[in-house]
Amino acid sequence: MAVVTPSQVSRKVHKPQRVGATYYAFLLPVLVLFSLAITLPAIMGIFYSFTNSVGFGDYYFIGVINYIALFSDPTILGAYGFTIGFSLVTVAVVNVAAFLLAIGLTSRIRGKVALRALYVLPMVVSGIVIAYVFNFLFSNSLPELASALGIAPLEKSLLANPDLAWVAIVIVTAWQAIPSTILIYIAGILAIPSDVYEAAALDGASGARQLWSITVPLTAGYILINVIIGFKNFLNSYDIIVGLTNGGPGTSTTSIAMSIFNGFTNGDYSYQMANATIFFFIAIAIALLQLRVTRGKASV
Repeated sequence: MAVVTPSQVSRKVHKPQRVGATYYAFLLPVLVLFSLAITLPAIMGIFYSFTNSVGFGDYYFIGVINYIALFSDPTILGAYGFTIGFSLVTVAVVNVAAFLLAIGLTSRIRGKVALRALYVLPMVVSGIVIAYVFNFLFSNSLPELASALGIAPLEKSLLANPDLAWVAIVIVTAWQAIPSTILIYIAGILAIPSDVYEAAALDGASGARQLWSITVPLTAGYILINVIIGFKNFLNSYDIIVGLTNGGPGTSTTSIAMSIFNGFTNGDYSYQMANATIFFFIAIAIALLQLRVTRGKASV
């Protein structure tokens, strides 16, 4: 009888499988479509950012002039400042509210399943629809209610106030973003073994103590993932801002995405291509950070 050594068994078990032709047959169309729809336009956009092209006709290479001009353009710098500030504030609001709601929706309360379904409804509604509904509320319903109650600061629409319009955008964006964030937090909280809470209760730990010493540390990975994903998504905000303020009053709520799109339609094609290129690399950096974080928290 032939004797099979452990090394022979290991080679048989770990023998790499050949990839069939069917795999490549399905993969090739996807790669072609991705290249035509994403990769090629991105390369062309970077190319045109070094020209004076207006989107058609002749053009000339002008080097990095567009990039130099971007860093001295107050409108572009204002758009970056608004977008980054708005994203940071919205990330904080969304994650605090979603975490607290997730704790409530995983506690021993009646009808929590129905409440979970209710809270995720904003996630399935189009952002532009939500924006137009809230535009009416901020422009009509809220001022009328404030006048009836004698609240002077709210008698005029928030959307018409250059100093407060961003608050309305944060409220509406958070209202739509909280549901998806809640789902991630619920998954994280439910993954914590109940034995941990039972042991803490036996030791006399209060609910607040369990929250800060058990729930928060054991869901830290989920918190970090939500923060990074949320920040990346809010940087791309467009539809809600268009529906609420269209970048106004003036340019006080113009986001980076809006400035790029508006430039394309106003003849600043190559200039905004340079802007889009910078924004593209910022998004790539955040995506790489997200990938590293999610890989590091894969065992959460």
